[in-house]
Amino acid sequence: MLLRDKSDILTLALIILCYCAWGVLTFGSFGVPGWVAAVLLVPVVTFHSSLQHEVIHGHPFEASKLNDLIAYAPIGIFLPYTRYKSLHLAHHQNASISDPLDDPESWYLPAQKWQQMPKWQKTIFTANNTLVGRMLLGPLLGVSTLFVRDMVSVSKGQVSLLAIWGLHLMAVSLLLAIIGQWSVISIGTYLLCAYLGMSILMIRTYLEHQAHETIRARSVIIEDKGILSLLFLNNNLHAVHHAYPMLAWYRLPGIFKRNRDRFMKMNTGYHFNNYWEIFRKYTFSAKEPVAFPFHKKP
Repeated sequence: MLLRDKSDILTLALIILCYCAWGVLTFGSFGVPGWVAAVLLVPVVTFHSSLQHEVIHGHPFEASKLNDLIAYAPIGIFLPYTRYKSLHLAHHQNASISDPLDDPESWYLPAQKWQQMPKWQKTIFTANNTLVGRMLLGPLLGVSTLFVRDMVSVSKGQVSLLAIWGLHLMAVSLLLAIIGQWSVISIGTYLLCAYLGMSILMIRTYLEHQAHETIRARSVIIEDKGILSLLFLNNNLHAVHHAYPMLAWYRLPGIFKRNRDRFMKMNTGYHFNNYWEIFRKYTFSAKEPVAFPFHKKP
């Protein structure tokens, strides 16, 4: 059986739907103005990233190479899929979630590094700790920081990273050449759509984890059932996802509903009712300090 689970036909159907929507909006919008196609393309880019996340966790196929094949397309432009995969799996395998010294997906900085930063850099990272700042600056800061860090690793002999970025840049160049030749929107507009798609994704990642002494309390539960929950494939129930990382997106709400009290106790009430509550609280206010407040014990 190719599918990991017979219900993963739902995931496969969404992947096909996503690529079809992307193709129609990018290359043949049937008389729809280019700006309308561009606006609709933004959430499609976000949704593709959510589907990549689902693929990384082993869905819809049993064969990881087949999963990687259907997820590799660089629709979102800025981040190589294979790099995203290795970093995200490391994020799940590490016990110290959100610790910047251990977690490759942490948005915190080590306290010592924060103290040594010039004032202008502190201003940028402080702004990035508000929701609007994360949406505007997060994609640029996240990708550029990763790229610079990877190039430093390449200079120290980790040449496999150079191959990953090189293949990604070639794939992106080919994609943009095709878009420039046949798309109903310009290359510049597509790049903007890709950036905005990643900006929407920042809404999800902004509150996924917090700094807390208890590891189990570092993953959030957002009981949202609206369009963002669908766009993020129920990953707003992030504490459930970390407890059962191989569980498919369509099973997360049921597991949470049956064990709500247990999950709420486990993550010590790191909980929001919906994304509207998050926008009200943190659009222009920082959730936490940039510097990670806990240090490893010797």
